[in-house]
Amino acid sequence: MDILYLLIPLSLVLVFVIAALFWWSLKSGQYEDLEGPGHRILMDDDRTDSRKNRSTVDSDQGSMGGK
Repeated sequence: MDILYLLIPLSLVLVFVIAALFWWSLKSGQYEDLEGPGHRILMDDDRTDSRKNRSTVDSDQGSMGGK
């Protein structure tokens, strides 16, 4: 029974800390755009990636040209 005198205030403090962190995340805009990052991945510009891929393919072919 004595442990309840410790656990109840500790749980209330934990609830207030979690509520404060949630309130801070709402105020700082963490939940403003939930779908944007997913759309940015899908609508990525492939032209910049093709230049990177082409340069890595060219360097790989140069090292394997002796085979």
